[in-house]
Amino acid sequence: MTPELKATLATLPDRPGVYLMKDAKGEVLYVGKAQSLRNRVRSYWQKQATGGRNGYHVIREAIDRVADLEVTEVDSVSEALLLEASLIKRFKPRYNVRLKDDKSYPYIKVTLADDFPRIERTRKLPNDGSRYFGPYASASSVDEAMNLVRRLFPFRTCTIDIKEGERALPRPCLLYHIKRCQGPCVEAIDKDAYRRDIAQVELFLEGNADALVDGLRHEMGFAAEQQQYERAAVVRDKIRAIERTMESQKMAAFARTELDLVALARKDDQSAVQLFVVRNGKMLGRDVFFLESPRDVPDDEVLGAFLQQYYARATSIPREVLVPRSVTETQELEAFLSARRGSNVRLRTPQRGEKRELMDLATRNAQEALGREAARWLADEGRTMGALQQLADALNLTGPPMRIECYDISNFQGAQSVGSMVVFEEGRPRTGEYRRFQIRTVTGANDFASHQEVLRRRFRRVKAGEEGIEEERRWAMPDLVIIDGGRGQVSAAKEVLDELGLHELPLVGIAKEREELVLPNREAPVVLPVTSQALYLVQRLRDEAHRFAITYHRNLRAKKATRSAFDDLPGVGPKRRRELLKVFGSAKRVREAPVEQIAAVPGIGRSLAERIKAHLDA
Repeated sequence: MTPELKATLATLPDRPGVYLMKDAKGEVLYVGKAQSLRNRVRSYWQKQATGGRNGYHVIREAIDRVADLEVTEVDSVSEALLLEASLIKRFKPRYNVRLKDDKSYPYIKVTLADDFPRIERTRKLPNDGSRYFGPYASASSVDEAMNLVRRLFPFRTCTIDIKEGERALPRPCLLYHIKRCQGPCVEAIDKDAYRRDIAQVELFLEGNADALVDGLRHEMGFAAEQQQYERAAVVRDKIRAIERTMESQKMAAFARTELDLVALARKDDQSAVQLFVVRNGKMLGRDVFFLESPRDVPDDEVLGAFLQQYYARATSIPREVLVPRSVTETQELEAFLSARRGSNVRLRTPQRGEKRELMDLATRNAQEALGREAARWLADEGRTMGALQQLADALNLTGPPMRIECYDISNFQGAQSVGSMVVFEEGRPRTGEYRRFQIRTVTGANDFASHQEVLRRRFRRVKAGEEGIEEERRWAMPDLVIIDGGRGQVSAAKEVLDELGLHELPLVGIAKEREELVLPNREAPVVLPVTSQALYLVQRLRDEAHRFAITYHRNLRAKKATRSAFDDLPGVGPKRRRELLKVFGSAKRVREAPVEQIAAVPGIGRSLAERIKAHLDA
């Protein structure tokens, strides 16, 4: 058993759900359901260890091959059963075929292609013009539904071919006499009247049974008041049968509706997005996506970024996307999704009812997935240390670089250059120690000089013992410095480190084209295997530094774009600026106003008003 699998088993929830067992290649070996995911899934390994019991030896071979486990919470075993069937149909796991005997779930079929439709149970879904309802959790649920429909809405059950205007039999059967059939075989009812009754059956099977249940409860109460307890019990059984008939997943409560539901869970710098895909009342798929999201990025931005990236590649976009809260640039996202779909798409946040309950369920799944992922990270310490050791071996370091700093420069056509510093300790990001630098001494797009300025400012920042223990730790010396760039950037960085006396500080650059590692005193680059964890770690550092620099640069550009003439007024701070805007509304109206009117604004005065006027007229 792998450390990751042990960590997953240790964090399983004590709730109903569905689990997928996967091998080392990611192939689904087995899909199962459970009242308690924790008890059921753990029991496979416990029973195997004790020799096994009846019912478990069937998948013993699968257990031996399991390398990973994926679970999805639901609210009931019925939901788990229906979801399990969907996943088995989707993945076709080899061990499920033997265990489930390859049986499908039952449906109710209305043969609308006939002049006088029949209602029957089936497990097949041919495209024959009939209408199908289901799937149901069990054959007994279908039988109860059929019996109830037969009692409430008489219909024919025979297989005689009956055409409108033709008398099929000389006399009706017993069902006609006991009022369980309208007798179309003896022309006791015409086609239109019969189909109206069938339409009522369809409405009932669709789930529009609230009015019917209310009427039955009133009837049951009246019978009880009249002490007709036997009749009340019969009506009670009808009500229970209706409720069992409507038993289905929460997703089926949105019949005739297609939607995607997106839930978010966050912890530290990691986020998990749970996606439920609902089509025609059934959940066709669900996936969990993990994102790296710094703590200072709000939830709405994380959601917006996910929606944009996911639906840029999605092949199926629904009419409605449910999100736990409003997202940034909602109108833009709706327009983007509508263009991709070819018709209107709405982003909505459910506040109450079944959709809110489903959102809460998806959120719990996202939280559980994030907890399992965190456990995997902790359990994966050996792999992370292996990556650090690989990197140390490739760069001839004295030991694994436990603290790594990576630097990147970002600018727009040479303007507003910024630098970023990201920190990884023991292979994991330390976002609290990330730093941003606004380039002050370099004009134009000069990566070499910009890197030099950033490194000078960083490594002159703190000397040991000068700023106290906490600040000293925040600016602790790294075991390795990585520069996003090639030979030129590395040479410029090495010049600064030598200037500051840091001759022995390991330095490496990562070239973008071939992902080669460039060392300052080595002509040939270091090429890490494309499958190595060390290369993945370096790439992750480089991408994080680039993202951090780009985010800072965009923020600066946005602030500059939104500056007004008020921002440069001499002697006018935020408070006076607010007073001017409250009175005049804009810089243009201040420019047009006489000095006396400007001086009348609270906190301004004659002297400052004259300076403001002169500045705006210049």
